[in-house]
Amino acid sequence: MGLRIRSLGWAGFELGAGDETLLIDPLADAGAVFRALGEEADPIVPPEVIAPEHPTAAAGLVTHLHRDHADAGALAAGLAPGAPVLEPAAGGGEGLELLGLAQAEHELDAAGLERRRIEAWDTARIGPFAITAVPAVDGTGDPQVSWLVEADGTRVLHLGDTMFHGYWWRIALRAGPIDVALVPINGAVLDFPHRQPPSRLPGVMDAEQAAEAVRLLGARVAVPMHYGGYAGTRFYRPGEESLDRFLAAADGGCELRPLAPGEQFELGAPAGSGRAAA
Repeated sequence: MGLRIRSLGWAGFELGAGDETLLIDPLADAGAVFRALGEEADPIVPPEVIAPEHPTAAAGLVTHLHRDHADAGALAAGLAPGAPVLEPAAGGGEGLELLGLAQAEHELDAAGLERRRIEAWDTARIGPFAITAVPAVDGTGDPQVSWLVEADGTRVLHLGDTMFHGYWWRIALRAGPIDVALVPINGAVLDFPHRQPPSRLPGVMDAEQAAEAVRLLGARVAVPMHYGGYAGTRFYRPGEESLDRFLAAADGGCELRPLAPGEQFELGAPAGSGRAAA
């Protein structure tokens, strides 16, 4: 047996082991992400997203509470009754410090979902899945984790929309070997009203940084994500030709598997690794 990995579009994935599934950062209402900007959001083209194939997931994993990664409606529709939503520990603060989290916080609370905060390096076991929060760094300073999921001897690391950081070696040492890295690549430059003055550097890994992260992690398969949407506003400016640049930068380092929404593959642990082979 192996671990099934199905793209839901943007940063959303459905992972399956046997009859059980997990959701990570599913997104149903992609147009809601920038709706608070009013007319400023009119030119924005949202990414294509789809619903999970099996709307009875044992848990939902949220890398951070920005609306494109924490869609309460998508979670409520995709989870089994009573299934928990795992999210990063709170970062504290008040006022403008928390403004970027307000929409997702309100919607998650209103949906009545069971929410569990997980500290970095802590592990939860749900069904056949071992789920570990590992460090990540958010481009606006909000709490974020990456999720390491292991089942059927296969390890998948979902990197949310982290910036490039220095935890790669620790993650590889503690959590490796990584079989599949789901890696953001669009290198968006951010100019949000609550984070001024804006940084001139990307708030999420660009294509070349993503390729370097995959190399440092030693992942044997890389799936690019978090690209192909949300251009058209001064507040969020994705890099150009992100997929082509990532494929060029990562070529030869590992197997590359771009997935359109709805596409999937199944992967087992490599032969000779001491874990179950595909």
